[in-house]
Amino acid sequence: MTITTRFAPSPTGYLHVGGARTALYSWLYAKSQGGKFVLRIEDTDIERSTQEAIDAILEGMEWLGLNWDEGPYYQTQRFDRYREVIQQLLDQGKAYKCYCSRERLESLREQQMANGEKPKYDGHCRDAGEQDGDYVIRFRNPDEGSVVIPDHIRGDITIANSELDDLIIQRTDGSPTYNFCVVVDDWDMGITHVVRGEDHINNTPRQINILKALDAPLPEYAHVSMILGDDGKKLSKRHGAVSVMQFRDDGFLPQAMINYLVRLGWAHGDQEIFTLDEMLEHFSLDGISQSASAFNTEKLIWLNQHYIKSLPVNDVAKHAKWHFEHQGIDLSQGPALEEVIAIQADRVKTLKELAEISRYFYEEYDEFDAKAAKKHLRPVAKEPLELVKQKLAAISEWKPENIQAAINETAQQLDVGMGKVGMPLRVAATGSGNSPSLDVTLNLLKIDQIEQRIDKALKFIADRENS
Repeated sequence: MTITTRFAPSPTGYLHVGGARTALYSWLYAKSQGGKFVLRIEDTDIERSTQEAIDAILEGMEWLGLNWDEGPYYQTQRFDRYREVIQQLLDQGKAYKCYCSRERLESLREQQMANGEKPKYDGHCRDAGEQDGDYVIRFRNPDEGSVVIPDHIRGDITIANSELDDLIIQRTDGSPTYNFCVVVDDWDMGITHVVRGEDHINNTPRQINILKALDAPLPEYAHVSMILGDDGKKLSKRHGAVSVMQFRDDGFLPQAMINYLVRLGWAHGDQEIFTLDEMLEHFSLDGISQSASAFNTEKLIWLNQHYIKSLPVNDVAKHAKWHFEHQGIDLSQGPALEEVIAIQADRVKTLKELAEISRYFYEEYDEFDAKAAKKHLRPVAKEPLELVKQKLAAISEWKPENIQAAINETAQQLDVGMGKVGMPLRVAATGSGNSPSLDVTLNLLKIDQIEQRIDKALKFIADRENS
Protein backbone atom coordinates (compact mmCIF):
# COMPACT_ATOMS: atom_id res chain seq x y z
CA MET A 1 0.00 0.00 0.00
CA THR A 2 1.28 3.45 -0.91
CA ILE A 3 0.73 5.94 1.90
CA THR A 4 -1.27 8.80 0.35
CA THR A 5 -2.24 11.98 2.16
CA ARG A 6 -3.96 15.10 0.97
CA PHE A 7 -4.34 18.77 1.72
CA ALA A 8 -7.79 19.97 0.71
CA PRO A 9 -8.35 23.69 1.33
CA SER A 10 -11.47 25.62 0.39
CA PRO A 11 -10.51 28.61 -1.80
CA THR A 12 -12.49 31.21 0.11
CA GLY A 13 -9.48 33.11 1.48
CA TYR A 14 -5.72 33.03 1.97
CA LEU A 15 -3.67 30.07 3.18
CA HIS A 16 -3.74 30.62 6.94
CA VAL A 17 -1.38 29.35 9.62
CA GLY A 18 -3.64 26.50 10.70
CA GLY A 19 -4.07 25.29 7.13
CA ALA A 20 -0.34 25.54 6.48
CA ARG A 21 0.41 23.41 9.54
CA THR A 22 -2.13 20.79 8.45
CA ALA A 23 -0.57 20.77 4.97
CA LEU A 24 2.91 20.41 6.50
CA TYR A 25 1.89 17.47 8.70
CA SER A 26 0.20 15.74 5.75
CA TRP A 27 3.21 16.41 3.52
CA LEU A 28 5.73 15.23 6.12
CA TYR A 29 3.86 12.00 6.81
CA ALA A 30 3.56 11.11 3.13
CA LYS A 31 7.17 11.98 2.35
CA SER A 32 8.55 10.25 5.46
CA GLN A 33 6.76 7.05 4.42
CA GLY A 34 7.83 7.22 0.79
CA GLY A 35 4.25 7.99 -0.19
CA LYS A 36 2.28 10.56 -2.19
CA PHE A 37 0.93 13.97 -1.26
CA VAL A 38 -2.19 15.16 -3.09
CA LEU A 39 -3.42 18.76 -3.36
CA ARG A 40 -7.17 19.13 -3.81
CA ILE A 41 -9.06 22.40 -4.08
CA GLU A 42 -12.51 21.97 -2.50
CA ASP A 43 -14.37 24.64 -4.44
CA THR A 44 -17.96 23.38 -4.25
CA ASP A 45 -18.94 26.62 -2.47
CA ILE A 46 -19.06 28.36 -5.82
CA GLU A 47 -20.34 31.69 -4.48
CA ARG A 48 -17.45 32.13 -2.03
CA SER A 49 -14.65 30.44 -3.97
CA THR A 50 -12.38 32.76 -5.96
CA GLN A 51 -9.46 32.41 -8.34
CA GLU A 52 -7.60 34.93 -6.18
CA ALA A 53 -7.88 32.58 -3.19
CA ILE A 54 -6.76 29.60 -5.29
CA ASP A 55 -3.70 31.58 -6.42
CA ALA A 56 -2.96 32.58 -2.81
CA ILE A 57 -3.12 28.95 -1.65
CA LEU A 58 -0.83 27.73 -4.44
CA GLU A 59 1.60 30.61 -3.82
CA GLY A 60 1.70 29.84 -0.11
CA MET A 61 2.34 26.13 -0.69
CA GLU A 62 5.11 26.88 -3.17
CA TRP A 63 6.73 29.43 -0.86
CA LEU A 64 6.77 26.88 1.97
CA GLY A 65 8.23 24.26 -0.38
CA LEU A 66 5.32 21.83 0.10
CA ASN A 67 5.38 20.35 -3.38
CA TRP A 68 2.52 18.03 -4.31
CA ASP A 69 2.75 14.77 -6.24
CA GLU A 70 -0.77 14.92 -7.68
CA GLY A 71 -3.15 17.77 -8.37
CA PRO A 72 -4.28 20.31 -7.87
CA TYR A 73 -7.62 18.60 -8.35
CA TYR A 74 -10.77 20.75 -8.38
CA GLN A 75 -14.09 19.45 -7.10
CA THR A 76 -16.06 21.58 -9.55
CA GLN A 77 -14.46 19.55 -12.36
CA ARG A 78 -15.73 16.27 -10.89
CA PHE A 79 -19.49 16.84 -10.73
CA ASP A 80 -20.24 14.07 -13.24
CA ARG A 81 -18.42 11.59 -11.00
CA TYR A 82 -20.36 12.71 -7.92
CA ARG A 83 -23.70 12.35 -9.76
CA GLU A 84 -22.70 8.85 -10.87
CA VAL A 85 -22.03 7.76 -7.28
CA ILE A 86 -25.20 9.43 -5.99
CA GLN A 87 -27.21 7.50 -8.59
CA GLN A 88 -25.49 4.30 -7.47
CA LEU A 89 -26.58 4.94 -3.87
CA LEU A 90 -30.15 5.70 -5.01
CA ASP A 91 -30.26 2.48 -7.04
CA GLN A 92 -29.05 0.49 -4.03
CA GLY A 93 -31.57 2.10 -1.66
CA LYS A 94 -28.78 3.70 0.34
CA ALA A 95 -29.99 7.19 -0.53
CA TYR A 96 -33.42 8.67 -1.18
CA LYS A 97 -35.19 11.77 -2.41
CA CYS A 98 -36.51 14.09 0.27
CA TYR A 99 -39.37 16.43 -0.65
CA CYS A 100 -39.76 18.11 2.76
CA SER A 101 -40.41 21.83 2.51
CA ARG A 102 -38.26 24.37 4.30
CA GLU A 103 -41.26 25.25 6.44
CA ARG A 104 -41.68 21.64 7.62
CA LEU A 105 -37.99 21.34 8.47
CA GLU A 106 -38.00 24.63 10.40
CA SER A 107 -41.10 23.58 12.31
CA LEU A 108 -39.52 20.21 13.11
CA ARG A 109 -36.36 21.92 14.36
CA GLU A 110 -38.30 24.32 16.60
CA GLN A 111 -40.35 21.47 18.07
CA GLN A 112 -37.28 19.35 18.79
CA MET A 113 -35.49 22.26 20.46
CA ALA A 114 -38.57 23.03 22.54
CA ASN A 115 -38.54 19.39 23.70
CA GLY A 116 -34.87 19.65 24.62
CA GLU A 117 -33.88 17.30 21.81
CA LYS A 118 -30.92 17.56 19.43
CA PRO A 119 -32.27 18.99 16.14
CA LYS A 120 -31.99 16.47 13.30
CA TYR A 121 -33.96 15.22 10.32
CA ASP A 122 -36.64 12.68 11.31
CA GLY A 123 -36.50 10.46 8.20
CA HIS A 124 -39.97 11.56 7.04
CA CYS A 125 -39.28 10.84 3.35
CA ARG A 126 -37.24 7.65 3.79
CA ASP A 127 -39.96 5.43 2.41
CA ALA A 128 -42.24 8.01 0.81
CA GLY A 129 -41.42 7.07 -2.81
CA GLU A 130 -41.45 9.36 -5.86
CA GLN A 131 -43.41 12.61 -5.63
CA ASP A 132 -43.79 15.81 -7.61
CA GLY A 133 -41.84 18.93 -6.68
CA ASP A 134 -38.35 19.94 -5.65
CA TYR A 135 -36.25 17.52 -3.68
CA VAL A 136 -32.86 16.99 -2.13
CA ILE A 137 -31.13 13.64 -1.96
CA ARG A 138 -30.27 12.29 1.48
CA PHE A 139 -27.93 9.48 2.50
CA ARG A 140 -29.71 6.76 4.48
CA ASN A 141 -27.63 6.71 7.64
CA PRO A 142 -27.63 3.46 9.68
CA ASP A 143 -30.13 3.54 12.56
CA GLU A 144 -28.23 1.32 14.93
CA GLY A 145 -24.70 0.73 16.10
CA SER A 146 -21.83 3.16 16.35
CA VAL A 147 -19.10 4.67 14.24
CA VAL A 148 -15.56 4.23 15.56
CA ILE A 149 -13.02 6.74 14.30
CA PRO A 150 -9.49 5.37 14.70
CA ASP A 151 -7.62 8.62 15.38
CA HIS A 152 -3.81 8.80 15.57
CA ILE A 153 -3.94 11.80 17.90
CA ARG A 154 -7.00 11.15 20.07
CA GLY A 155 -7.32 7.38 20.08
CA ASP A 156 -10.64 5.78 19.11
CA ILE A 157 -13.58 8.20 18.97
CA THR A 158 -16.98 6.46 19.16
CA ILE A 159 -20.20 8.12 18.01
CA ALA A 160 -23.60 6.42 18.06
CA ASN A 161 -25.47 6.38 14.75
CA SER A 162 -28.54 7.56 16.64
CA GLU A 163 -26.71 10.88 17.05
CA LEU A 164 -26.53 11.32 13.27
CA ASP A 165 -29.30 12.09 10.82
CA ASP A 166 -29.71 11.48 7.09
CA LEU A 167 -27.20 13.85 5.52
CA ILE A 168 -28.14 15.82 2.40
CA ILE A 169 -25.72 14.71 -0.34
CA GLN A 170 -27.33 16.61 -3.25
CA ARG A 171 -29.10 19.96 -3.11
CA THR A 172 -32.28 20.91 -4.96
CA ASP A 173 -30.21 22.52 -7.74
CA GLY A 174 -28.46 19.21 -8.36
CA SER A 175 -25.13 20.21 -6.82
CA PRO A 176 -23.41 17.74 -4.47
CA THR A 177 -22.59 18.73 -0.89
CA TYR A 178 -19.21 19.06 0.76
CA ASN A 179 -19.30 15.94 2.94
CA PHE A 180 -20.24 13.75 0.01
CA CYS A 181 -17.65 15.15 -2.40
CA VAL A 182 -14.91 14.62 0.17
CA VAL A 183 -15.82 10.93 0.49
CA VAL A 184 -15.77 10.29 -3.25
CA ASP A 185 -12.53 12.22 -3.66
CA ASP A 186 -10.75 10.40 -0.85
CA TRP A 187 -11.92 7.08 -2.30
CA ASP A 188 -10.98 7.85 -5.90
CA MET A 189 -7.64 9.38 -4.98
CA GLY A 190 -6.62 6.47 -2.78
CA ILE A 191 -6.21 8.58 0.35
CA THR A 192 -4.92 6.35 3.15
CA HIS A 193 -4.47 8.98 5.88
CA VAL A 194 -6.59 12.08 6.45
CA VAL A 195 -4.87 14.80 8.50
CA ARG A 196 -7.15 17.75 9.22
CA GLY A 197 -8.37 20.11 11.92
CA GLU A 198 -10.42 18.99 14.89
CA ASP A 199 -13.32 21.06 13.58
CA HIS A 200 -13.91 18.18 11.13
CA ILE A 201 -14.48 15.55 13.84
CA ASN A 202 -18.26 15.95 13.48
CA ASN A 203 -18.00 15.32 9.74
CA THR A 204 -15.90 12.18 10.04
CA PRO A 205 -18.56 9.67 11.25
CA ARG A 206 -20.89 10.77 8.44
CA GLN A 207 -18.10 10.33 5.90
CA ILE A 208 -17.16 6.91 7.30
CA ASN A 209 -20.76 5.71 6.96
CA ILE A 210 -20.88 6.81 3.32
CA LEU A 211 -17.54 5.10 2.63
CA LYS A 212 -18.90 1.89 4.17
CA ALA A 213 -22.06 2.15 2.06
CA LEU A 214 -19.83 2.37 -1.03
CA ASP A 215 -17.70 -0.60 0.13
CA ALA A 216 -14.74 1.78 -0.07
CA PRO A 217 -11.62 1.37 2.11
CA LEU A 218 -11.51 3.59 5.20
CA PRO A 219 -8.59 5.96 5.61
CA GLU A 220 -6.92 6.50 8.96
CA TYR A 221 -7.54 9.85 10.62
CA ALA A 222 -5.56 12.43 12.58
CA HIS A 223 -7.56 15.40 13.83
CA VAL A 224 -5.19 18.22 14.78
CA SER A 225 -6.04 20.62 17.61
CA MET A 226 -6.57 24.30 16.96
CA ILE A 227 -3.96 27.04 17.19
CA LEU A 228 -4.51 29.76 19.78
CA GLY A 229 -3.21 33.29 19.94
CA ASP A 230 -1.03 34.55 22.79
CA ASP A 231 -4.22 35.41 24.70
CA GLY A 232 -5.55 31.84 24.65
CA LYS A 233 -8.26 32.56 22.09
CA LYS A 234 -8.49 31.00 18.65
CA LEU A 235 -5.89 32.51 16.32
CA SER A 236 -7.42 35.20 14.12
CA LYS A 237 -6.66 38.46 12.38
CA ARG A 238 -6.75 40.35 15.66
CA HIS A 239 -3.52 38.60 16.64
CA GLY A 240 -1.68 40.05 13.63
CA ALA A 241 -0.50 38.05 10.65
CA VAL A 242 -2.39 34.80 10.14
CA SER A 243 -1.90 34.51 6.38
CA VAL A 244 1.21 32.55 5.44
CA MET A 245 2.11 35.07 2.73
CA GLN A 246 1.82 37.91 5.25
CA PHE A 247 4.72 36.28 7.08
CA ARG A 248 6.63 36.25 3.80
CA ASP A 249 5.82 39.95 3.36
CA ASP A 250 6.94 40.65 6.93
CA GLY A 251 10.36 39.18 6.18
CA PHE A 252 10.27 35.61 7.46
CA LEU A 253 12.14 32.79 5.75
CA PRO A 254 10.11 29.72 4.72
CA GLN A 255 12.66 27.54 6.55
CA ALA A 256 11.88 29.38 9.80
CA MET A 257 8.14 29.15 9.16
CA ILE A 258 8.29 25.40 8.48
CA ASN A 259 10.45 24.80 11.57
CA TYR A 260 8.04 26.85 13.68
CA LEU A 261 4.91 25.19 12.33
CA VAL A 262 6.20 21.64 12.82
CA ARG A 263 6.81 22.38 16.51
CA LEU A 264 3.36 23.94 16.90
CA GLY A 265 1.82 20.72 18.19
CA TRP A 266 4.53 18.11 17.54
CA ALA A 267 7.77 17.40 19.38
CA HIS A 268 10.83 15.19 19.25
CA GLY A 269 12.32 15.39 22.72
CA ASP A 270 13.45 18.90 23.55
CA GLN A 271 14.79 19.65 20.08
CA GLU A 272 13.73 23.05 18.76
CA ILE A 273 15.62 23.44 15.49
CA PHE A 274 15.08 20.86 12.75
CA THR A 275 16.45 20.52 9.27
CA LEU A 276 13.98 19.19 6.74
CA ASP A 277 15.82 15.87 6.74
CA GLU A 278 15.46 15.66 10.52
CA MET A 279 11.73 16.38 10.29
CA LEU A 280 11.32 13.61 7.73
CA GLU A 281 13.33 11.22 9.88
CA HIS A 282 11.48 11.81 13.14
CA PHE A 283 7.94 12.93 12.23
CA SER A 284 5.00 10.72 13.11
CA LEU A 285 1.27 11.33 13.39
CA ASP A 286 1.28 9.67 16.81
CA GLY A 287 3.69 12.34 18.04
CA ILE A 288 1.17 15.16 17.51
CA SER A 289 -0.24 16.58 20.74
CA GLN A 290 -3.96 16.57 21.58
CA SER A 291 -3.59 19.96 23.25
CA ALA A 292 -4.17 23.25 21.53
CA SER A 293 -1.00 25.16 20.64
CA ALA A 294 -0.35 28.83 21.32
CA PHE A 295 1.22 30.89 18.55
CA ASN A 296 4.26 32.73 19.86
CA THR A 297 5.54 35.42 17.51
CA GLU A 298 8.70 35.98 19.58
CA LYS A 299 9.64 32.33 19.13
CA LEU A 300 9.14 32.60 15.38
CA ILE A 301 11.32 35.74 15.28
CA TRP A 302 14.04 33.89 17.22
CA LEU A 303 13.94 31.05 14.68
CA ASN A 304 14.01 33.51 11.80
CA GLN A 305 17.11 35.16 13.20
CA HIS A 306 18.73 31.75 13.55
CA TYR A 307 18.07 30.86 9.92
CA ILE A 308 19.15 34.25 8.55
CA LYS A 309 22.48 33.78 10.35
CA SER A 310 22.99 30.06 9.76
CA LEU A 311 21.68 29.31 6.25
CA PRO A 312 24.09 29.64 3.32
CA VAL A 313 23.98 33.25 2.12
CA ASN A 314 22.86 32.07 -1.32
CA ASP A 315 19.71 30.55 0.22
CA VAL A 316 18.96 33.70 2.20
CA ALA A 317 19.59 35.86 -0.87
CA LYS A 318 16.95 33.98 -2.91
CA HIS A 319 14.28 35.17 -0.49
CA ALA A 320 15.84 38.52 0.46
CA LYS A 321 15.92 39.63 -3.18
CA TRP A 322 12.12 39.96 -3.17
CA HIS A 323 12.23 42.37 -0.21
CA PHE A 324 14.87 44.61 -1.76
CA GLU A 325 12.94 44.82 -5.02
CA HIS A 326 9.64 45.27 -3.15
CA GLN A 327 11.17 48.31 -1.40
CA GLY A 328 12.28 49.72 -4.75
CA ILE A 329 15.99 49.03 -4.24
CA ASP A 330 17.86 48.42 -7.49
CA LEU A 331 20.31 45.61 -6.74
CA SER A 332 22.26 46.29 -9.95
CA GLN A 333 23.53 49.55 -8.48
CA GLY A 334 25.69 48.07 -5.74
CA PRO A 335 27.50 45.03 -4.36
CA ALA A 336 26.34 41.43 -4.73
CA LEU A 337 23.42 40.81 -2.38
CA GLU A 338 25.23 37.80 -0.90
CA GLU A 339 28.08 40.09 0.22
CA VAL A 340 25.66 42.44 1.97
CA ILE A 341 23.89 39.54 3.70
CA ALA A 342 27.21 38.16 4.91
CA ILE A 343 27.93 41.32 6.93
CA GLN A 344 24.35 42.25 7.90
CA ALA A 345 22.88 38.85 8.91
CA ASP A 346 23.82 39.18 12.58
CA ARG A 347 22.13 42.57 12.80
CA VAL A 348 18.54 41.84 11.73
CA LYS A 349 15.47 39.84 12.75
CA THR A 350 13.72 39.80 9.36
CA LEU A 351 14.52 40.07 5.67
CA LYS A 352 12.36 43.17 5.51
CA GLU A 353 14.58 44.80 8.11
CA LEU A 354 17.64 43.59 6.19
CA ALA A 355 16.50 45.48 3.10
CA GLU A 356 15.62 48.58 5.11
CA ILE A 357 19.05 48.91 6.75
CA SER A 358 21.02 48.02 3.59
CA ARG A 359 19.60 50.65 1.26
CA TYR A 360 22.76 52.81 1.45
CA PHE A 361 24.74 50.13 -0.38
CA TYR A 362 22.61 50.64 -3.50
CA GLU A 363 21.48 54.25 -3.53
CA GLU A 364 22.21 57.65 -2.05
CA TYR A 365 20.47 58.49 1.20
CA ASP A 366 18.44 61.70 1.22
CA GLU A 367 19.51 62.97 4.59
CA PHE A 368 21.49 61.95 7.66
CA ASP A 369 19.87 60.32 10.66
CA ALA A 370 19.16 63.40 12.76
CA LYS A 371 20.35 61.97 16.08
CA ALA A 372 23.57 60.52 14.62
CA ALA A 373 24.38 63.71 12.69
CA LYS A 374 23.79 65.91 15.71
CA LYS A 375 26.18 63.79 17.79
CA HIS A 376 28.93 63.02 15.29
CA LEU A 377 28.90 65.57 12.45
CA ARG A 378 30.22 68.44 14.55
CA PRO A 379 32.97 70.95 13.66
CA VAL A 380 35.49 68.77 15.51
CA ALA A 381 34.87 66.01 12.92
CA LYS A 382 35.92 68.18 9.96
CA GLU A 383 39.64 67.51 10.13
CA PRO A 384 39.35 63.69 10.65
CA LEU A 385 36.93 63.44 7.70
CA GLU A 386 39.17 65.45 5.39
CA LEU A 387 42.26 63.43 6.29
CA VAL A 388 40.61 59.99 6.13
CA LYS A 389 39.17 60.93 2.74
CA GLN A 390 42.73 61.49 1.46
CA LYS A 391 44.04 58.26 2.94
CA LEU A 392 41.15 56.18 1.55
CA ALA A 393 41.69 57.70 -1.91
CA ALA A 394 45.36 56.68 -1.75
CA ILE A 395 44.61 52.97 -1.22
CA SER A 396 45.96 50.95 -4.15
CA GLU A 397 44.14 47.68 -3.38
CA TRP A 398 40.63 48.14 -2.04
CA LYS A 399 40.17 45.54 0.71
CA PRO A 400 39.08 45.60 4.37
CA GLU A 401 42.54 45.45 5.96
CA ASN A 402 43.80 48.40 3.88
CA ILE A 403 40.67 50.39 4.69
CA GLN A 404 41.14 49.72 8.39
CA ALA A 405 44.80 50.74 8.13
CA ALA A 406 43.78 54.10 6.58
CA ILE A 407 41.37 54.75 9.46
CA ASN A 408 44.00 53.77 12.05
CA GLU A 409 46.61 56.03 10.45
CA THR A 410 44.20 58.95 10.52
CA ALA A 411 43.57 58.51 14.23
CA GLN A 412 47.27 58.16 14.96
CA GLN A 413 48.26 61.18 12.87
CA LEU A 414 45.68 63.39 14.57
CA ASP A 415 46.36 61.79 17.94
CA VAL A 416 42.66 61.13 18.59
CA GLY A 417 40.69 58.07 19.60
CA MET A 418 39.35 55.74 16.93
CA GLY A 419 35.78 56.86 17.63
CA LYS A 420 36.66 60.44 16.64
CA VAL A 421 37.42 59.18 13.13
CA GLY A 422 35.23 56.10 12.85
CA MET A 423 31.89 57.52 13.95
CA PRO A 424 31.88 60.63 11.70
CA LEU A 425 33.04 58.40 8.84
CA ARG A 426 30.30 55.86 9.55
CA VAL A 427 27.60 58.57 9.54
CA ALA A 428 29.04 60.05 6.36
CA ALA A 429 29.28 56.72 4.53
CA THR A 430 25.94 55.20 5.60
CA GLY A 431 23.78 58.13 6.67
CA SER A 432 23.35 56.69 10.17
CA GLY A 433 25.28 55.73 13.28
CA ASN A 434 24.72 51.98 12.84
CA SER A 435 26.49 49.65 10.44
CA PRO A 436 28.75 46.60 10.45
CA SER A 437 32.43 47.30 11.13
CA LEU A 438 33.69 50.10 8.90
CA ASP A 439 36.34 48.06 7.09
CA VAL A 440 33.80 45.55 5.67
CA THR A 441 31.12 48.20 5.16
CA LEU A 442 33.33 50.55 3.13
CA ASN A 443 34.76 47.58 1.25
CA LEU A 444 31.33 47.08 -0.36
CA LEU A 445 31.13 50.75 -1.40
CA LYS A 446 33.11 52.43 -4.17
CA ILE A 447 35.73 55.05 -3.32
CA ASP A 448 33.96 57.72 -5.37
CA GLN A 449 30.73 57.03 -3.46
CA ILE A 450 32.55 57.40 -0.17
CA GLU A 451 34.25 60.61 -1.26
CA GLN A 452 30.93 62.15 -2.34
CA ARG A 453 29.33 61.15 0.97
CA ILE A 454 32.23 62.57 3.00
CA ASP A 455 31.84 65.84 1.03
CA LYS A 456 28.15 65.76 1.88
CA ALA A 457 29.02 65.38 5.57
CA LEU A 458 31.57 68.21 5.40
CA LYS A 459 28.95 70.48 3.84
CA PHE A 460 26.55 69.52 6.63
CA ILE A 461 29.21 70.49 9.20
CA ALA A 462 29.89 73.79 7.41
CA ASP A 463 26.20 74.63 7.24
CA ARG A 464 25.91 73.78 10.91
CA GLU A 465 28.77 76.15 11.76
CA ASN A 466 27.24 78.95 9.75
CA SER A 467 23.71 78.56 11.05
